[in-house]
Amino acid sequence: MTQSLKAIIIGAGIAGIASAIRLRNLGFIVAVYESNSYAGGKLSEFSSQGYRFDKGPSLFTMPQFVEVLFENSNQSIERFFKYKKKKTVCNYFYQNGLKFSAASDVKLFATEASKKFDVQEDEILKYFAKSKQKYELTAPLFLEKSLHKSDTYLNKKALNAVLNISKLDINKTLHQYNQSCFKDPKLVQLFDRFATYNGSSPYHTPGIMSMIPHLEQHFGTFFPEGGMYAITKSLVQLAEEIGVSFHYSIPVSQILVEDSRAVGIVANNEKIMAEVVVSNADIVPTYRKLLKNCKAPEKTLNQPRSSSALIFYWGIKAEFPALDLHNIFFSEEYEQEFQAIFNKNEVYKDPTIYINISSKESPLDAPKGCENWFVMINVPGNTGQDWDEIIKTAKTNIISKLNRLLNSDIESLIECETILDPRSIESQTQSYQGALYGASSNNKYAAFLRHPNFKQSIKSLYFCGGSVHPGGGIPLCLLSAKIVADMVKKDLF
Repeated sequence: MTQSLKAIIIGAGIAGIASAIRLRNLGFIVAVYESNSYAGGKLSEFSSQGYRFDKGPSLFTMPQFVEVLFENSNQSIERFFKYKKKKTVCNYFYQNGLKFSAASDVKLFATEASKKFDVQEDEILKYFAKSKQKYELTAPLFLEKSLHKSDTYLNKKALNAVLNISKLDINKTLHQYNQSCFKDPKLVQLFDRFATYNGSSPYHTPGIMSMIPHLEQHFGTFFPEGGMYAITKSLVQLAEEIGVSFHYSIPVSQILVEDSRAVGIVANNEKIMAEVVVSNADIVPTYRKLLKNCKAPEKTLNQPRSSSALIFYWGIKAEFPALDLHNIFFSEEYEQEFQAIFNKNEVYKDPTIYINISSKESPLDAPKGCENWFVMINVPGNTGQDWDEIIKTAKTNIISKLNRLLNSDIESLIECETILDPRSIESQTQSYQGALYGASSNNKYAAFLRHPNFKQSIKSLYFCGGSVHPGGGIPLCLLSAKIVADMVKKDLF
């Protein structure tokens, strides 16, 4: 192809950056337009009083999806990006004082779990084997290709998935499936937690989501040198080196459509033309703001949103040896917590607390003898709640719980505080209602109901990111970029 073809990416989130790299490697002249003054979207960072915080996603799995971008660009990843594998995936704390450290090694996980829970080692290993089977059956179909193109289903892998559909447990909820595997309610709760990886409820999302533990235990969890923001930084550096241009603080106001084809954008009252337009913006504002003159898929846009988050970034002037990079403090009444979020649009009085402490791996992220705490609870999206009052109550409940389980006085140790709630998530990232993963997956048909990576009625317009197929989270966002690039290659060449 010639160098004259241009591609415009709207939004410099992780999927937008990855799409830019992939399209540049296809030979396009690529320009990325970002309304913020920085790249990364949710995957950004900030500093306060000597503490550095990763602002958004804190879990790094499946690094191969990052590595392939460097390989395709004929660049050595070591020059841009380094990471190490964690031996402990997460520390789990229960209300009765039980603590379980989940090892990344599957056999060690099973051995330690048999000591802490009412479970046999072989039951754990069997669970992970089924988790792996579900992933291998469905990943080529549900995650790596468009679900909305007929040729996705015309191959042996698709046929194999269909023939083995009974093994996917789509007619059970994740909670029901976990209950059928384990009798210890605390272990069931541990595996129910994986529903939150796509912002859903284990009491509604289908049992196929039990494939998610395989991603942690088989592929592992990792820590990027320099923190999670190093993913964004390294990919932007790669993109710029291969010729992608980034335009910050320039919001796009319209996607130009002529004769049922996307032909460019309007930014700063200027028309910028291109042969391909890719929106990395949330699908709802993409239609409401950028495609006002086009008929919107209302049923798709009105799907219930995933959960959002309330995050306290605390500079803690102490060190806690009992904590690691990832830590979970469970709610006593897990089902009531999810009912509050998804049925009542409220924040539960005893929320499950997630604490990420990057200074455990990167000591320079906090002053000596201190730790940078990323303290998060799952909350509903922003629909007009009194967030100031919710934040005040939630903080009190969180501190009370942590004081008891860590035998400490947390409030007296907080040296600095920054808060992110659904309102600010929505305003800073344009994520509708502040939802972290677009539409929820509280439906066995959710994968098919997500917006596709293209629009049938508008040629040369594509969509990537967490609000479209295959979903939210870093790995799936990177896969959405691959799906888009594969489509562009097929459509234009």
